[in-house]
Amino acid sequence: MMAAHLALEDHYGNSSDTQPLLVTPGFVDAHIHPDKTTWGSPWLSRRAAATLEDLISNDLRAQLAYQDSVEERAFALMRQAVLSGTMAMRAHVDVATQIGLRNIHGVRAAAERLAPYLDVQIVAFPQFGLLSNQGTLDLVEASLSEGADLVGGIDPASLDGDLHGHLDAVFALANKYGRDVDIHLHDSGPEGLAQVQLIAERTVAEGMQGRVTVGHGFALCDPSQPGLGAALDAMATAGMWLATCALGADPVPVLDLVEKHGVRVALGSDGVRDAWSPFGSGSMVDRTHLLGYRTGALTDAELERCFRIATADGAELLGSAAVAAFFGPGSADRVEFAAHSIPELVVDRPSPMRVVRAGKTVSL
Repeated sequence: MMAAHLALEDHYGNSSDTQPLLVTPGFVDAHIHPDKTTWGSPWLSRRAAATLEDLISNDLRAQLAYQDSVEERAFALMRQAVLSGTMAMRAHVDVATQIGLRNIHGVRAAAERLAPYLDVQIVAFPQFGLLSNQGTLDLVEASLSEGADLVGGIDPASLDGDLHGHLDAVFALANKYGRDVDIHLHDSGPEGLAQVQLIAERTVAEGMQGRVTVGHGFALCDPSQPGLGAALDAMATAGMWLATCALGADPVPVLDLVEKHGVRVALGSDGVRDAWSPFGSGSMVDRTHLLGYRTGALTDAELERCFRIATADGAELLGSAAVAAFFGPGSADRVEFAAHSIPELVVDRPSPMRVVRAGKTVSL
């Protein structure tokens, strides 16, 4: 695999006065919300939240009060990601009657400013409800011709209150416009697993194998659930991906179990310095470290797997040629670190010495 390949030429020189050089592919942030960030803006004091609904309410209140534009805040965070070694990202961007399409336009404008350095996919994300927030479905459809690339969804049963109707709408738009699907699923336990099963069945029925992602998937992170194996098998049959974020106290998947069932995993930052959380750095090096820490990675192989999930696997999900085409130190797209090995990189999480795109050092 990629980590083994890198180990062949991961540093030059062994003397104590020679700095090691580790050359790696770029990182892929497979789940991030740049429209919500306060990066580069004044400090935001967060409100306490006991439920998902509280978090969403706090988020809307904060978004409506921000003084800096979506474009400027998103650009500040995305620029930081580029300088930290990220070369591709999937951005989940809010679409709702309360805010219209301004977030889509703002993030797309920021992405265009960074186009030479960063590949960006935008998911039209109905954070405040797809069907329950009247008018949002029409806006999601409109967004697909105004900057959005994928159709998003969120907790069809618990938040939107119409499991089958929600999925009908999401898959109808995906088929009509030839787009992939990425659905947030926070629901846990049997209810969450039942939704995963249904999404997998719909994916196969619609002929969309390999084109559907579940974000967070907390129900898939509890090995005590008797239905977990069947849900993972259904996902594997449908070629579905799981995007995890190793965020705070949120559940993380048991990687050995998920991979045993044939489900592919990608890694993302989720929210960075937004109303949901004061934490996050925009660095996928940091996030890879958190994935290793949260999943109890100890061996070199386990640490290298975290790196693979944050690079090669994410590149496969997003179709990022810049990351997937990495062939070693001479690659036109690469990141250079002062580290001896991939496991050391994951643990020490250094900042890059240099980020190179199309053969040129990135300078922003």
